[in-house]
Amino acid sequence: MTNRILLNNVDHGDLAVSPRFGAAFGDQVNSVRLFPTEYEEASREYAILFRHDADSAQTFAVALLGLDADENLFLEGESWNARYIPAVQSRGPFSIGLQRNADGTPGEAMIHIDLDDPRVAGGKAGHPVFLPQGGNAPYLNKIIEILRTISDGLEIEPAMIAALAEFELLQPVQLQVQIDDSRRYDLVDFLTVDAGRLAALDGAALEKLHRAGFLRLAFAATASLGNISRLIELKNRVRAAA
Repeated sequence: MTNRILLNNVDHGDLAVSPRFGAAFGDQVNSVRLFPTEYEEASREYAILFRHDADSAQTFAVALLGLDADENLFLEGESWNARYIPAVQSRGPFSIGLQRNADGTPGEAMIHIDLDDPRVAGGKAGHPVFLPQGGNAPYLNKIIEILRTISDGLEIEPAMIAALAEFELLQPVQLQVQIDDSRRYDLVDFLTVDAGRLAALDGAALEKLHRAGFLRLAFAATASLGNISRLIELKNRVRAAA
């Protein structure tokens, strides 16, 4: 159950949040949604792949976290062992909600918090959300930036996917991940930015993608596949400890 309500410094002046990760918070998954606004940072840690959802007809990126179902190889207890944590997970109990205007039209985006989330507490347990005088605490300012990463990413994602599709850069891929002589994982139903097609683009195509801000994102997604070797290393470490 959730209890998401609009955050404000009057009713929630004494709230604190203790950031932590684990299965209870939806972190025990082998992939997680990524937004264009975080591709570059995420590409230094994770392999970025794409999925196409036939029901919604949407194509979106994911960060690969594990090889088996419900496996996140970056989790260590209640910590996430990476220099960058995807925004949908690092936002914790916070989310964005659209307030409706009096005429029913969408209004301003506001921050909501799930008061039933076990990471939320009162008093001094964790990072305070607001300062004693009522202003935003540093932790809340960090959360605002994370939520902005999500909202800005959602806004530009359709145009970016359309641009990649225009130049046929998103191609189906089947990745074979060899753990050892006896175990191999076949990753199917994914798309990736095709490095060969990207390298073969002519000057006009490159300029169009560059001007739109999508060229560097395409290169980041392509380069990120090198992180599969780290995933193999983490997987073997977990197996050795079992």
